[in-house]
Amino acid sequence: MPIKQVLTEQRVPVKIWTDDIDDKSKQQLINIASLPFIHHHVAAMPDVHVGIGATIGSVIATQKAIIPAAVGVDIGCGMLACRLSITANDLDEKSLGKVFDQITRDVPVGRAQHADDQALVTAAKPFESRLDVMTQKHPQLLKAFGKFSKWVNQMGTLGGGNHFIEVCLDESNQVWVMLHSGSRGIGNALADYFIHLARRDMESWMIQLPDRDLAYFPEGTEHFADYVEAVTWAQEYAMQNRREMVDLVLAGLKRHLPAFEVTSEVVNCHHNYVAVEHHYDANVWVTRKGAIRARDGDLGIIPGSMGAKSYIVRGKGNPESFTSCAHGAGRRMSRTAAEKLFSEDDLVRQTEGVICRKDKGVVDEIPGAYKDIDTVMANQADLVDVLYTLKQVVCVKG
Repeated sequence: MPIKQVLTEQRVPVKIWTDDIDDKSKQQLINIASLPFIHHHVAAMPDVHVGIGATIGSVIATQKAIIPAAVGVDIGCGMLACRLSITANDLDEKSLGKVFDQITRDVPVGRAQHADDQALVTAAKPFESRLDVMTQKHPQLLKAFGKFSKWVNQMGTLGGGNHFIEVCLDESNQVWVMLHSGSRGIGNALADYFIHLARRDMESWMIQLPDRDLAYFPEGTEHFADYVEAVTWAQEYAMQNRREMVDLVLAGLKRHLPAFEVTSEVVNCHHNYVAVEHHYDANVWVTRKGAIRARDGDLGIIPGSMGAKSYIVRGKGNPESFTSCAHGAGRRMSRTAAEKLFSEDDLVRQTEGVICRKDKGVVDEIPGAYKDIDTVMANQADLVDVLYTLKQVVCVKG
């Protein structure tokens, strides 16, 4: 389906792939599109909803500037999925229960991290010297890291919120492993430090903004290159974090399931990041805040919620979305609103058939708190083709 709405009253247009968008999200998109360095237009995906400064589900192309808060605090957050050679016939409720328990033992979730004697030091080692250079130039980072100073111990950990690890089945009953995570506490600390630095720069230059969270670093200024180094580091760390985590998950599965191999269907993609790309006759910084790259042939992952379907997709390379698509179902309501509206019994009903937590602590992640994933997919039929439809049988939440 084509673009549903176009906002034209600001400096550049906003193109929106859904009718399901609230006024606060629209205002955030208008604020972004009013900035002087936005290139050509702003694209809002069908899962768009309110974020900090910039809407989640937006694609922002900028010339000679980056907005740190638009990239977000979970730099490099994204998805990894791989297809296995076993099928539903190789699974049963007892073995899946053991898989759930094994994953929760092997992969630290929430605020937990690996113990010192279990830290994935080899995987983290390539990141150490670059981080040392950053902290030498910005010694205040050491204070900002605080409890995340043991960032090595967070390599191969899930985190909290909407992060998850799932065992899924596709239409042919083939088994998949899928997970969602980012750059963990260290990425959050780097993001928070530079977001505040950008705000201070705006104040010192007396630049008026429609929202203080749209503070930006112009190219050539003191902190621009430092932020690019930090965000690149965190994006690479997030990518490696997912690789290490899936290795832990697969090792756990091999303890309880028949022998299997990983097939060639492996996808590892960011959905909170910034990169240099060429669009509409210019090299620009493209910030995808809750969106994945969907160039012609790109493979991507669009998850639903912990009781809904997810999709493995192939991009169509639509230039109007800056070759992007939605990153998931998108929240319909805040966590607080979900906790007020839904009960543990609702969670049990909405996650029927899935081995997962069904307690009060994850009610805020109930499927009913999210937009309908099938509607999201229908609204971006011009952006991606669906290759596989997945349904989870195990879900480990952060």
